[in-house]
Amino acid sequence: MTNSNRFSVILAAGQGTRMKSKLYKVLHPVCGKPMVEHVVDQISKLDIDKIVTIVGHGAELVQSQLDGKSEFALQEEQLGTAHAVMQAESVLGDKEGVTLVVCGDTPLIKASTMEALIKHHEELGAKATILTAYAENPTGYGRIIRNGEGLVEKIVEHKDASEEERNVKEINTGTYCFDNQYLFNALKNVSNENSQGEYYLPDVVEILKDQGEIVSAYSTDEFAETLGVNDRVALSEAENFMKKRINEEHMRGGVTIIDPANTYIAADVEIGRDTVLYPGTVLKSGTVIGEDCKIGPNSEIENCTIGNGTVIRQSVAADSSIGSDVNIGPFAHIRPQSSIHDEVKIGNFVEIKKSTFGKGSKASHLSYIGDAEVGSDVNLGCGSITVNYDGKNKFLTKIEDGVFVGCNSNLVAPVNIGKGAYIAAGSTITEDVPGEALSIARARQVNKEDYVSKLNMNK
Repeated sequence: MTNSNRFSVILAAGQGTRMKSKLYKVLHPVCGKPMVEHVVDQISKLDIDKIVTIVGHGAELVQSQLDGKSEFALQEEQLGTAHAVMQAESVLGDKEGVTLVVCGDTPLIKASTMEALIKHHEELGAKATILTAYAENPTGYGRIIRNGEGLVEKIVEHKDASEEERNVKEINTGTYCFDNQYLFNALKNVSNENSQGEYYLPDVVEILKDQGEIVSAYSTDEFAETLGVNDRVALSEAENFMKKRINEEHMRGGVTIIDPANTYIAADVEIGRDTVLYPGTVLKSGTVIGEDCKIGPNSEIENCTIGNGTVIRQSVAADSSIGSDVNIGPFAHIRPQSSIHDEVKIGNFVEIKKSTFGKGSKASHLSYIGDAEVGSDVNLGCGSITVNYDGKNKFLTKIEDGVFVGCNSNLVAPVNIGKGAYIAAGSTITEDVPGEALSIARARQVNKEDYVSKLNMNK
């Protein structure tokens, strides 16, 4: 039996008091992406017709983060997981199909597992299917008790389990698949007569079982992917599991990671084959790296596109475009809105900000280049600075192709340096320099013979 319509409800309304944070729980990042967005992105890989995220505390922030990826329903009071799903009735209540219910604080859950859960549910013609896992230490988890046919007889909470039931290692992960109509009908019969006064989703399973409907279970092989994050300790565990998964995916895709334990890659980063990542590398969200690059050690890159064959050592780059066969570092800083073209060299202790560097240009050491257009084959000598700020406004420096700027030169913007011009070392340039000209802007050297003896320095 198969259903053409598939829906998903994501439970993301809990405040997360155990996180002890001002940030809404499901927005805490794991490998650079909020937990709930990991869940939504995995569900989006499935053939799902509609995703409804149940929001509560911090609803506006969650909606902003998931804008365009989900519809939303508000749970004003947190009265339990069944009550949360009830809030989706206005969107899903009249629909025919299968509904997947997932917690927004389970960032490690994979699309392939959820797809297998749904298929298992459809093939058995079940009205409810529970995603389960086997735990070496199942203390605290609800146990899955199966009957002789392998179907679910009941879910027993740890505190209510007998000694025999506590020995069962198959546990309820909190992810479910339901026949949508049966789900919302059963929700109407869930009671809150318990110590917490809340409406619990596992009660739906019991209601369907009592009605004689098929309740099945599908077990995942990877217990870690069912991890729910309720505090900072679990957040750290999720980060480690996700980091390992991401790093392994890149290595299997042809990327060399010298020390995976000390390499940190955000979930959406793309890396080409035969690129090598050295220890201490941090690749943040939005980064795309080509083939045959060498990144690190100890480099941080965020939201950058990088071509092929580029080397970045002990440096920081953000919100910029970096071409192929570029050499950056050590200890360089590429600040936002910079465009570094092919075969450029940005050497040690060079800072680039909101500037363009043409093909083959060089700033090899100890320079600040900000708000500048640098042409091709330009050489900026040691200590070259574009003086871009007058205390109130920023101005542009334009350096055309083939310019040579001598060491310790200041280019006071706004200023244009013409094609092929030479700037003498130690110059402070305040006016435009024509192409092919030599510009010298410094006092003439004066030597005063025998002057030292008049200073009486040793007396």
